[in-house]
Amino acid sequence: MDRKRLAVPLVCHGHSRPVVDLFYSPITPDGFFLISASKDSSPMLRNGETGDWIGTFEGHKGAVWSCCLDNDALRAASGSADFTAKVWDALTGDELHSFEHKHIVRACSFSEDTHLLLTGGIEKILRIYDLNRPDAPPREVDKSPGSVRTVAWLHSDQTILSSCTDIGGVRLWDVRSGKVVQTLETESSVTSAEVSQDGRYITTTDGSTVKFWDANHYGLVKSYKMPCTVESASLEPKHGNKFIAGGEDMWVHIFDFHTGEEIGCNKGHHGPVHCVRFSPGGESYASGSEDGTIRIWQTGPRTPEESDAFISNGPVGKANTNAEEVSRKMEGLQVADDGNGKAKEKEETGNP
Repeated sequence: MDRKRLAVPLVCHGHSRPVVDLFYSPITPDGFFLISASKDSSPMLRNGETGDWIGTFEGHKGAVWSCCLDNDALRAASGSADFTAKVWDALTGDELHSFEHKHIVRACSFSEDTHLLLTGGIEKILRIYDLNRPDAPPREVDKSPGSVRTVAWLHSDQTILSSCTDIGGVRLWDVRSGKVVQTLETESSVTSAEVSQDGRYITTTDGSTVKFWDANHYGLVKSYKMPCTVESASLEPKHGNKFIAGGEDMWVHIFDFHTGEEIGCNKGHHGPVHCVRFSPGGESYASGSEDGTIRIWQTGPRTPEESDAFISNGPVGKANTNAEEVSRKMEGLQVADDGNGKAKEKEETGNP
């Protein structure tokens, strides 16, 4: 293979179980950040550019299925098989709120204005928590037709998106009325749903298909058959001219958005790829796998000199000052496993 086309990822160790969700923050004055959810019960925060570990949020007692950051990357949220959704201080690692559910929480999402937290899971109920009044009971949106797999906000927090683990389709809910206003029909259950950074598209994966929907008129824009069953896809945010997809074959595929032609394929994971996400500037993308690692891939090929300068978690030499500053503020966070020691196996509640 041509050396120029050889992708050399940053390999981020630390999780002791499969990585099942990834989320990038928007670009903040301190850079951008990446949070990961894993079945090892410990969400991890990293520098989004270098992959350097910043901290681990300790407190869940079951697999963590979903994670997210607010717009300023000051708070994190996670949904777990321990029947809770937790909100964390992303600077100190402290647990701010723990919202009890009656079953596994599979999905969570901060509203655009960061005042609300949306959750969903096995209970088939969408709940909206007011973070300004965390002790108040949550608002419950009309019952979902199936166990909730993914949730997201769109239209300036006026609309909620949700998909189910056991039935196909994506439902769009009007927040005011709590009713479904549109269903995006799919043959299989939707395993990943992403609203594009500019709010134009909804990217979904179901079975071996990646679909792009008009986020305002809900029409199907593109539908592409993938080379294998895929679990996750993400649209490049800056130009919108390509997308990535990952799934059962353990590879991260890159496709042309307009034609569906495969323009790249990154190999390296040793298990199915459960989640892929583009960084907010589109210069890199991350993949999380059954093998317990996160890999960060550059959008463009590295030069041999750049490749030689990178090791498993980031560049050698000058450390990112912002990451150091954040790390100093996060003294309360402790690593459960740094990838070198023996991982502590934690009991998992519930099935995928």
